[in-house]
Amino acid sequence: MKQLDRPLADILRPKSLAEIIGQDELSGKGSFLDKLVETKKPISLILWGPPGSGKTSLARILAQELKADFIELSAVSSSKKDVLKVINQATLTKSLGTDTILFIDEIHRFNKAQQDAFLPYVENGTITLIGATTENPSYEVIAALLSRCRILTLKPLNTKDLSIVILKAIKFLNLKKGFIDQETIAFLASLSGGDARNALNILEVAYYLSKDTPITKEIIATAAQTKVSYHDKQGESHYNLISALIKSMRGSNETASFYYLARLIQSGEDPKFIARRMVIFASEDIGLAAPAAINIATSTFLAVERIGMPECEYVLFECAAVLAKSPKSREITQAMQKAKQTALNTSDLAVPLQLRNATNAYTTSLGYSKGYDWQANFKPKKGFLPEELKNIDFFTD
Repeated sequence: MKQLDRPLADILRPKSLAEIIGQDELSGKGSFLDKLVETKKPISLILWGPPGSGKTSLARILAQELKADFIELSAVSSSKKDVLKVINQATLTKSLGTDTILFIDEIHRFNKAQQDAFLPYVENGTITLIGATTENPSYEVIAALLSRCRILTLKPLNTKDLSIVILKAIKFLNLKKGFIDQETIAFLASLSGGDARNALNILEVAYYLSKDTPITKEIIATAAQTKVSYHDKQGESHYNLISALIKSMRGSNETASFYYLARLIQSGEDPKFIARRMVIFASEDIGLAAPAAINIATSTFLAVERIGMPECEYVLFECAAVLAKSPKSREITQAMQKAKQTALNTSDLAVPLQLRNATNAYTTSLGYSKGYDWQANFKPKKGFLPEELKNIDFFTD
């Protein structure tokens, strides 16, 4: 059994653009990065993609191909002082005719002041910045910096790409034919969540657990343990998954609704957040088509709040099914929007005298409440709205 002196994922890290797997649109022949390397001129980039999609590898390869000095910082552990130290080094390197690429991993973890610190040096060319982030850069990176960088989006690897990565590792480990079969490779790829690093880490553990016996699906499952969903409750995944749940319920697709609800719960989303969105959905998207839906959604929120996880899962799934199967109506939503816009545009219109509250003899003498009779369904001759709006109807217009 081959003993590795460092992690398998690090050993097999791509060394050239041609070795990058799963990002052909960015790194393949004739792609943006391929042409960038031909120019021999580095430009600042933000690499946005999930873990294990190749962000760090791409940054290192670009520095190597462009023959630039490569400095790597992690936003998790680096301070503003560390950034300024790099700037001083880059200034010296620039004077000697060599470009510096500053790679900042998890750049979204830098606050505004830290991002501002290297902004002028990106502007004047002292450094070329390559930032890597798993979060939508439009939310997490300051606008001034974004305007000076190209944003490149990396995709999670599909199972076919992951299988290529795994086969490359099998060859490196010099495993005999039949030591791991195609079904097990496919199983490992499906467990990896689009993350090449994760696939190689699982394979490495399985390799040692197997003790020179064939690697089976059972050994892979043991090596993987519980699959953890990639999800940041404050970031892009949070908004994408809840959006998918809402749109699936809106489209009356209960199977898709259950799938995205399961994703949210398994990733640790706050069940009260999900329940709140269901209450909103019951009014916004079902409304008058099935008025009882709001009662069901509100009861769901109360049950979630009082029972908690994991038992409240049953309540959430039941509510999701009810909301997905319910008839839909946007009548309330559309009428509300019309009412709000009209109220904003006519906020100076006086309340009609017949609707005003006559609290004393003086206001009565002015005509407050005149012509109004206190009884159900009474309709004053002059109506309920200001004269300028007497013909408006938010539900039919």
